[in-house]
Amino acid sequence: MTVSRFRTILYIVVAIVAVAGLADATYLSVQALTGETLSCGGSPDCFRVLGSSYAKVGGVPVALLGAIAYFCVFAFATFAAFGYARARTFLIPTIAAMFLATLWFLYVQAFLLHAYCRYCLFSAALTFLIAGLLIALPPERNRSVP
Repeated sequence: MTVSRFRTILYIVVAIVAVAGLADATYLSVQALTGETLSCGGSPDCFRVLGSSYAKVGGVPVALLGAIAYFCVFAFATFAAFGYARARTFLIPTIAAMFLATLWFLYVQAFLLHAYCRYCLFSAALTFLIAGLLIALPPERNRSVP
């Protein structure tokens, strides 16, 4: 398998993982915007996290920002899989921002709220997986060298 084909496959996997994150974040966004009670399996921690002041930024649910971020990752990874170099340049900073935000929200859950949300932990795992996949990408070969 050539490096180019391997890169394409990794971008496709990133896009698929981003769809899972988009579904998770969309579910939480709908819950936050409609006020519906979501199914947390009876865990009170889930409600403590999602009902905290950290669940919104300027009145906008963090889950909605996550849904937008996952959609961008999906779009950039899909375009990158088709060879668009500019998409790759946008994908890396988007994932870096998501990774840093995930670290912050894990800190908030562990040390400030002392409660964990299953959906948030799932999203964190997906973000770490996407970051790991991008780190696994082999370096781009210079096309001007034969």
